[in-house]
Amino acid sequence: MRKLLLPSMIIVAALLLVIRIFYLQVINDTFKLKSDNNAIKIKYDYPERGYIYDRNGKLLVSNQASYDIMVIPRELKNIDTLEFCQLLNITKEDYIKTIAKAKVYSPRLPSVFLPQLNKSEFAAFQEKIRKFEGFYVQKRSLRDYEVDFGANVFGFITQVNEKLIAKNPYYNSGDLIGQQGVEESYEEVLRGIKGVKYFQKDKYNRVIGSYKEGKYDTIAVQGEDINLTLDAELQKYGQQLMINKRGGIVAIEPKTGEILALVTAPSYDPSILVGRQRSRNYTLLYYDSIAKPLYDRGLLAEYPPGSPFKILTGLIGLQEGVVDQETTFMCHHGFSYARGRFMKCHGFGPHKLNNGIYNSCNTYFANVYLKTIAKYVKPSYAVDVWSDHVKSFGLGDFLGYDLPTGKKGNIPDSNTYKKIYPNGGWRGTTIISNAIGQGEVLMTPIQLANMMATVANEGYYYTPHIIKKIKGTSIDKKFTEKHVTTIDKKHFKPMISGLFDVYNLGTASSLRVEGIDIAGKTGTAENFARIGGKKIQLKDHSIFVAFAPKDNPKIAIAILVENGGFGATIAGPIASLMIEKYLRKKITRTDLETRVLNISLKDRYAILGGMKEGIDIESTPKDSTVKNKTQKTEIEIVIDSTKQN
Repeated sequence: MRKLLLPSMIIVAALLLVIRIFYLQVINDTFKLKSDNNAIKIKYDYPERGYIYDRNGKLLVSNQASYDIMVIPRELKNIDTLEFCQLLNITKEDYIKTIAKAKVYSPRLPSVFLPQLNKSEFAAFQEKIRKFEGFYVQKRSLRDYEVDFGANVFGFITQVNEKLIAKNPYYNSGDLIGQQGVEESYEEVLRGIKGVKYFQKDKYNRVIGSYKEGKYDTIAVQGEDINLTLDAELQKYGQQLMINKRGGIVAIEPKTGEILALVTAPSYDPSILVGRQRSRNYTLLYYDSIAKPLYDRGLLAEYPPGSPFKILTGLIGLQEGVVDQETTFMCHHGFSYARGRFMKCHGFGPHKLNNGIYNSCNTYFANVYLKTIAKYVKPSYAVDVWSDHVKSFGLGDFLGYDLPTGKKGNIPDSNTYKKIYPNGGWRGTTIISNAIGQGEVLMTPIQLANMMATVANEGYYYTPHIIKKIKGTSIDKKFTEKHVTTIDKKHFKPMISGLFDVYNLGTASSLRVEGIDIAGKTGTAENFARIGGKKIQLKDHSIFVAFAPKDNPKIAIAILVENGGFGATIAGPIASLMIEKYLRKKITRTDLETRVLNISLKDRYAILGGMKEGIDIESTPKDSTVKNKTQKTEIEIVIDSTKQN
């Protein structure tokens, strides 16, 4: 039997090859079609991209007619380049450069000479196109934005590059493709299917009719429409509140994981990346290294979460059984955890879980963390137990959402500290900063929002996602799979009670909205700049997380405003306003709205911009002065979170 195995395999393989060759050469003549390129003209019919709607059916992105001037270099004859260039308002140098590039791609195949002409530009050229043999006009559609917000969510359309053409045979030179946002994530759904028509040419290179009576012609199929989970009015309102500020807002529906708002600031009007000015405008956005309008802070910005992380510290302490709701720790405006080591706190007196949360007591949560680590003999094992609990909330890794960009954040484990302390010797007091959301802990705004959605759900979450519905198909099943944390459900109720009292008795008491029960947590992250070896403190980042209503939550939200000050100063009011806007569709706390809209942090950012350009900041705490320097100054931004509110 073994003697027959090898000959049998050879015979079967040979037979398969013969069948395949016969099919390609006799039955299927598409390869012959490609080899007949010299005698065939190929014309593509580009479909409209699918429309984009919000969760309520509001049209966000549609299409508009556009025209590309195509060129086949081999067919160019007797071109009056001066007239041609004047007609299209281009230089002769541009003409020569573009033709040379088209020849490199293919002398016989069409490529885009000048893309995205509007109707008036097209009409002027169409009148004289007969004079320019080798050129023709190809109609296609470009995006037409019905709104002036949400650019970071939508992404944009651009021409494919040569690398992608080589990788994906669907695309040809001059084709358009979605980049960033949902345009990239759902490119294959939105783009549709190109139609193709083949024309026979005679020996004089004239079209004489369809190739094989249109046997190989195909009809363009329009892209599928999609509905996003986004609430357009909430997104618009969030961007208005973030005018003259930098940071991110992420709002999620806890029961589904649907992203209700994904705001990054500063942003830009998506329409500026459409048409012939797209390349110029994109370049301006790309090289703005100060404001970074193309940088989606809601998905990419990693910060120490500060006090909101105390929620997890408390839940893990309850789960590990090292504390209960009645466990009490005395606070004396701080906590001395080692010789010469003192963690400041604005609390005083006895603190249990409830008032530990609403007073944001560093002393309470530092003690809970130390007890959690001390529960096990080896600190390395204890840290891994703690880390696994934290990671069960989706932290320390990509959440798996359906947008093409993001950061993992960082949740340390024993391996982290083996690298930092290769000689060992570390213990709970060494890494106590983790207790209050600093140390090695880093999170993105979307991770913070998902953490609050998980708390609102009392221990589970669904993968955050931006797609709600695709016409003609269903969304990925992973977005309907429940993720359960390692924390028992019973421990969430006392924590939620404390978060509710943040609004009633604690650091957000001035931010209440009448008739809406909000549970939330303030946070402040200190940050510093190191200039020429000097560590200089900058204005704190303002952080706030919340969900509402407390019972049967419909929205969970995280806000981070760079250099915004205390959590209750800017981020907190924004949270209250966004929650009321979503739940009521109107605002009653107009005092908060007026305050937020009138706050501009441009002066603070101007100082930061000056630092990046080599301006020296004097290290006086309250009244810094600016001095111009001719030499470059080394800048290192250091983020800390020692504030506890």
